[in-house]
Amino acid sequence: MLRYITLIILFYSFSLRSKAQHPPVFEGMITDTAFVKLNDLDINLVKYSYGKPKISFLVIHDDEDTGVKAAFEYIRFSGGSIIDCQYGGTRNYKFRHKGIDFQTDPNSIYSYGGRVMGLDKYDNTDNDDVIRQLEDASKMILNYYNAKKLGYMFTLHNNADGGFGISSYLKGYELEETADSVHINFEADSDDLILVTDLALFNNFKKKNVNVILQSDRGPDDGSLSVYAMENKIPYINVEVQHGHQYEHLQLIEIAIKVLYETYSNLAKKATE
Repeated sequence: MLRYITLIILFYSFSLRSKAQHPPVFEGMITDTAFVKLNDLDINLVKYSYGKPKISFLVIHDDEDTGVKAAFEYIRFSGGSIIDCQYGGTRNYKFRHKGIDFQTDPNSIYSYGGRVMGLDKYDNTDNDDVIRQLEDASKMILNYYNAKKLGYMFTLHNNADGGFGISSYLKGYELEETADSVHINFEADSDDLILVTDLALFNNFKKKNVNVILQSDRGPDDGSLSVYAMENKIPYINVEVQHGHQYEHLQLIEIAIKVLYETYSNLAKKATE
């Protein structure tokens, strides 16, 4: 059956074309790109690497650049890589298929149920072709990041001041069902937090006294990367801070990497080989 999507991997030196405010590439940094075409939407999976690839980050929303800037700062001094999904500086994928407009959150495409729910959220017409296309796009992103080979998944997100935050996971709030346990540092900004999918990581982050959520394995399947990671038994860390909190993001990244390697010594060994 002919599909209305072209998925092509291209590796080349990349010049920034997105509307988002991505940080400038510094001397010695290498850039490669995987290119995904979702109907009329071009998605560039830009991989920035510098020095020894000790850690690998993933950013899936193209309007969340505080995390990208913090990752660049970390990589500049410690080495590593980041895959930055660039598709026009917006949060959602927006595209046309057979003359009909569609949109969905890129963090809802990693399961069938999530793809359906993500499209329904924006009143999209049910379309089997589009659902299959989103599945193909999700596989491209997962294969390019290759969490199964890395042994972990490390994502970076940003949020707005006073909206989503650590309190969103408390009893009686919107994300209550998605959290198994929550630890709050009341001296920290409630918008700056870490989400993990296994108890060992959660307990070690608690020792560092940072805002941290342990995702519940009984929560809804929203098609997110964290649910995908949990179902595939991949240690998952999401470092999320308020837009503009670049210093705080860098701090939490440094703590998260230390905790990751303390919790999984095999990953620490791999990073130094």
